[in-house]
Amino acid sequence: MKGVVLHGGSGTRLRPFTFIGPKQLMPIANKPVSEYVVRDLVACDIKEIAIILGGTHPERVKNHYRDGSSYGVKITYIDQGEPLGIAHAVGLSRDFVDGDKFVVYLGDNMIQNGIKPYLERFIANDYDAMVLLKEVADPKQFGVAELDDKGKLIRLVEKPEDPPSNYALTGIYFFTPVIFKAIGQLRPSWRGELEITDAIQKLIDWGFNVGYEFVKGWWVDTGKKDDILQVNALVLDERGRREIRGETLNSLVEGRVEIAEDTKIINSTIRGPAIIGSGCVIENSYIGPYTSIWDNTTVINSSVEYCVIMKNVVIRNVERLEESLIGNYTRVETRYSNRRALKLQVGDYSEVLL
Repeated sequence: MKGVVLHGGSGTRLRPFTFIGPKQLMPIANKPVSEYVVRDLVACDIKEIAIILGGTHPERVKNHYRDGSSYGVKITYIDQGEPLGIAHAVGLSRDFVDGDKFVVYLGDNMIQNGIKPYLERFIANDYDAMVLLKEVADPKQFGVAELDDKGKLIRLVEKPEDPPSNYALTGIYFFTPVIFKAIGQLRPSWRGELEITDAIQKLIDWGFNVGYEFVKGWWVDTGKKDDILQVNALVLDERGRREIRGETLNSLVEGRVEIAEDTKIINSTIRGPAIIGSGCVIENSYIGPYTSIWDNTTVINSSVEYCVIMKNVVIRNVERLEESLIGNYTRVETRYSNRRALKLQVGDYSEVLL
């Protein structure tokens, strides 16, 4: 069994962040989204992973994962080039797969309890392909599955105007190499892409054994600011722990708070669940629940809650910063107190003076 992680896409809904880096490297509890994907595959005892590169600055992906040895896997990089669709990206992995069964996992997806039980069902049922479904409020945004009155999967359609159900495809697929035959016969859709839904539909039409499972627990497609903040809160709430390796001086640290080494907390209150990376300084400040602060960030005379703060950020004299996404090397500072809450989405290398 092998793993294929799709690390492309333009990430337009997460601009300005995605102008200078892939959306899959956006941090959740101080780890990139796609790192949770890689670790999920490793937990399934998968030893070889291909990362399909596309979008902006793919070198950042290579710099982060390198050869995969630090994760206990061997990573192969495949450049997609033109963004011609998920099926096109999957098709590029044919030589890497080399006749094995494999998992395709979109690198901006997060699932609560991992994919191991679904992988086991895929193998046990001897499926030729299997999809994971989740009931959603607005299926028009996703690929959608149609089941017959006996619960059999009969049709898949990509972003339909009139969805046949509320069952969205989650972006996690289990395949045998027969999928490559279907991909080879595709033509571009109305979106100008080779759709993975069309490829799986061919397998259904040809009579192959195509199964599905419903995801138990939450699933988040981290395509927007609110998605990032939501899943950051979910991960901190469920996986957060109390571990204080930094230095706390005259401060109160309550609940499940992780504070990394070389970080100083001075005259401040930290309420978990929260995580603070290494090399940070938090002084005369309040850090509230569901906040993640990455490495080498300084927070002075400020209050921060329900935020994702990236690396090398300076926040100074901000009375209330909440529900915000702050990019790397950014400075947010108020010159005069305005007694109002700030909600910001600020990309890398920015300066906000209020």
